[in-house]
Amino acid sequence: MKLAQALADYVQSVKYRDLPEDVIHETKKRVIDSLGCGIGAYNSEPVKISRTVAENVRNEHGSTLFGTRRKTTPDLAAFVNGIMVRYFDYNDTYLSKEPAHPSDNVGPCFSVAEAEGATGKDLLLSIVLAYEIQCRLCDAADIRHRGWDHVCYGLASTAFAASKLMELSVNEMTEAVNLALNSHIAMRQVRAGELSMWKGCSFANAARNGVFSARLAREGMTGPSPIFEGEMGFFKQVSGPFQISINDFGGRNGSFKIAETYLKFFPAEIHSQTSIWAALEARKETGNPEGIVSVEIASHEAGYTILGRDPEKWNPMTKETADHSLPYIVAMAMLEGRIDNSTYSEKKYRDPKILDFLKKITVIEDKELSAKYPEAAANRITVKLASGTVITKQVDYHKGHPKNPMSDKEVENKFERLTRKYLTKNQSRRILDTIWSLEKVNEVGKVVSLLTVR
Repeated sequence: MKLAQALADYVQSVKYRDLPEDVIHETKKRVIDSLGCGIGAYNSEPVKISRTVAENVRNEHGSTLFGTRRKTTPDLAAFVNGIMVRYFDYNDTYLSKEPAHPSDNVGPCFSVAEAEGATGKDLLLSIVLAYEIQCRLCDAADIRHRGWDHVCYGLASTAFAASKLMELSVNEMTEAVNLALNSHIAMRQVRAGELSMWKGCSFANAARNGVFSARLAREGMTGPSPIFEGEMGFFKQVSGPFQISINDFGGRNGSFKIAETYLKFFPAEIHSQTSIWAALEARKETGNPEGIVSVEIASHEAGYTILGRDPEKWNPMTKETADHSLPYIVAMAMLEGRIDNSTYSEKKYRDPKILDFLKKITVIEDKELSAKYPEAAANRITVKLASGTVITKQVDYHKGHPKNPMSDKEVENKFERLTRKYLTKNQSRRILDTIWSLEKVNEVGKVVSLLTVR
């Protein structure tokens, strides 16, 4: 059996009753985390742009744009809602051969679930399966070093999740993935050099195409196959050949991957999270920042190549570059003692005093830290003071890592902090209570309606 069909057979076979209670609970935590990120980004520029485009296509029987009462097609809603969850770079992450943000699937799953009249149980299952497909593909092959963006795996995860919610057959699911993967491969340039708005939109666009492909497959459209193993298929063109054991997936002989993903305590790229904690610890001993002579950030390979190698990271011109810059993130943690969404205002990342401080910072790859990856995305900060004092702090597991998890209350606090500008306290509490009992919801559209901003 070819891989696309084998994955489709797996997706169709898994039922809600196959989900352990702890997996259901962890899924709810990630839904709360994702919706907080999404509503918090309601007025961000990429969201407003995409919402303007989507609102031109009205579909009263379609899917709601988060924060509004306006409906569009499921694929366009998946695009807008996906950008909302992703924009702050505050949603969860999975680290393996290929890093990814599997909660990028949450917005698209909501969009399709609403259009299909799905239940809360249906939604939870689709999210778990989307995580499973994306994370297992991330385990199978590294594509970023071959020049491709990790969101290519999202083409498969969103196509399968949408297909599950649409109750497609195995053959229809297979065609959905054939269509999605052949036509919408994304280049890694989106995360190289100076970063643009598209950094937070790339997966949302993959989701738009994944959902659209599932809708086409339902109507009988066929796609190129075998999409993975073919003469010009995914293995040859993108990933290189790999083996994947579906018997090890959740619901078979293995555990579901969603519980292994990392939540974020700070709004910053995942490979920088431990550097923030290390910098905050170092700051307690540095005193006046003017006494700092130099700061060395020793990182693992992914942290160095993604966040600390490009010269643009020392002179960020966009919010997207700033939140993907190890030197800038560490500088702000040391100078202000916190990292939040205000950290990435243009006033700050273009401040001459801050840019001068960045000149004191160097980033290197430490092979010992690289050897810990991806199990730990460790960073070490070494600060030299004018007095001659040297301060060194290393953190291996950030708050939100499975070995250092965020509590339910901390996830709720994050949601409330991100959404207080747009939701009343009563509204926020009602949303949280509804998500914690999502399996009792008989129609996902009722949940989406609670998200309307005041």
